[in-house]
Amino acid sequence: MHILREPKDLSTTVKTGVSLHCHTEYSKEMLDFLPFYAEKLPIISQFWAREKVRYQEREGRAIDFSTAYWSPPLTPQSVYDIEKKQINNAGLNAFVSLTDHDNINGNLTITDEDEAKAIPISMEWTVPFEYGFFHLGVHNLPKDRADEIAQVLLAYTFEEERHGKENLNELFAMLHDIPSVLVILNHPIWDIEMVGAERHAVLLKNFIREHGRWMHAFEINGFRSWSENKAVIEMAESLGIPIATGGDRHGCKPNTVINLTNASSFEEFVDEIRIEKRSEVALMPEYERPLHSRQMESFSEILSHYPDFAEHRRRWFDRVFFDTGDGKGVVPLSSHGWKLGGPKWLRMAIWTLGFLGSPPMTPLFRLVRKRADRVPKDVADTRFEITEIEDIPAELSSGVV
Repeated sequence: MHILREPKDLSTTVKTGVSLHCHTEYSKEMLDFLPFYAEKLPIISQFWAREKVRYQEREGRAIDFSTAYWSPPLTPQSVYDIEKKQINNAGLNAFVSLTDHDNINGNLTITDEDEAKAIPISMEWTVPFEYGFFHLGVHNLPKDRADEIAQVLLAYTFEEERHGKENLNELFAMLHDIPSVLVILNHPIWDIEMVGAERHAVLLKNFIREHGRWMHAFEINGFRSWSENKAVIEMAESLGIPIATGGDRHGCKPNTVINLTNASSFEEFVDEIRIEKRSEVALMPEYERPLHSRQMESFSEILSHYPDFAEHRRRWFDRVFFDTGDGKGVVPLSSHGWKLGGPKWLRMAIWTLGFLGSPPMTPLFRLVRKRADRVPKDVADTRFEITEIEDIPAELSSGVV
């Protein structure tokens, strides 16, 4: 692991950088989490509390976010170019794998100046499991079968009758039988289902016990804290599974974590992880910034106005989809006659997010950051605690299935 405090030429170390886990306008990002976080954010929580009461009185029902979603602002080509530029600026060749939520179509729109370069076809696959779900980065599907495989995986995601241990193992076996495919368990420790840390820990343990042998790597994530990523490294090490990075970008800034390799093709990089179980990663300088500061900045980018975009994608309320119960179904908020960005309280909340994510606020986030979340200057300064995980085999490599 390389922890970079400033931009650096890495060409004397390796020859290629790999950026994994990027989101584009093809991602459908569900909004069911919004009430959970709206109640925690300073100032915004007050706006939110008042609006909930007003909506209930006006509509006779609570606000329903179960079908609402938003999509990131940038096109696949824009994301690809930004990721490639950051890696090239470090003196390296670049591979970029876009992973939109349950969608491979964005990958098919990418072009590279090197026409011989094969662009990985990948996605972030939502896998229902017991009372929750996990996100898996499925990278480098074979081009001639990518659509067919994606449809099979998504049938499992969205058709409840297909859920079950045997069916899921069959899908993992299918992916494992394709040597060029890389399967990464994304942000494994994050309580993405919002069931509570303890229940999520039980869910994760059960998932690894049942299906961990099919995971080629665990992800350290650019939008998760250092303490959480450190715990992922410790868990991976205790189970004999490599780590890989995933930036998880949704805004306009490049990933803050990348993989490093001497591979000359994406398939060779996959072999390093799957077969050699070897991984080299870099935390880019931006990762050192406090996580909450970077999150607020990303929110601000997501909610910004982009006059050069296609007309139906310029404003944030063109990119947020909601069912108001008026019979139109799930449609952009802009289709409801919004001109300035919705009610005043919402515009104020968005302004607040932008202010919190601005550079002048970064020192405040540094001040309140937990000591455990301060990124070390060097990995040698960090003490990793590798312990055996009870009830799970010490070696969970899919190579020995």
